[in-house]
Amino acid sequence: MKWIYIAAGIALYVKMLFFPNSAPEIPDFSIVDAIVKDGGIPNAVTVVILRNRLYDTIFEVVVFTIAIMGAYFLLANERPSCSIYRFTDQPSIVLARLGATIAAMVSIELAIRGHLSPGGGFASGVAGGTAIGLIAITSSTEWMQAIYQRWYAAIWEKVSVLVFIILAAITLMGIELPPGEMGALFSGGVLPILNILVAVKVALGSWAVILVFIRYRGLL
Repeated sequence: MKWIYIAAGIALYVKMLFFPNSAPEIPDFSIVDAIVKDGGIPNAVTVVILRNRLYDTIFEVVVFTIAIMGAYFLLANERPSCSIYRFTDQPSIVLARLGATIAAMVSIELAIRGHLSPGGGFASGVAGGTAIGLIAITSSTEWMQAIYQRWYAAIWEKVSVLVFIILAAITLMGIELPPGEMGALFSGGVLPILNILVAVKVALGSWAVILVFIRYRGLL
């Protein structure tokens, strides 16, 4: 059986080497231009993620939510870590918080203008989670947990998921907001709102996971 696999691999290699696929016939128009025109915003990637394959994006957000719930579930029966490690020297704290400030500013920019330039909700959420992580390794766990509870971050995370799913379902049914003017901040219909919701979800979800790992592992 092994020799059959080897022969099949060699045959496939020879086919790819000496018999390449013929060039496809591409229509006389730019696919990217068509996507941009369909979405009403200059960022074609955002149009693909939040419009052309919005059905997939809904479940990507749901999977991220399940992953956060899984982190809580898998660590629920463990003892909290007795030793919490974090930066204590002043230069490291200053550099980490400077990086957190920059990451937070980038996150806000990507959330608000991600539909007009490279970026988007997922990238914004990752930048926001990075900012929170940098603050977490320079601050006490009690303070981070108190801030998380004071601002009801867990509730806002769940609300952002529910609103995203509702707006996405309405969009999939064909009900859309006015597209606005191409290149303007308020353009693309519901796409900027979905961008911001994804950013909030990813950032707050990252915050929750960071707190869980600090509590039960002592390290990020």
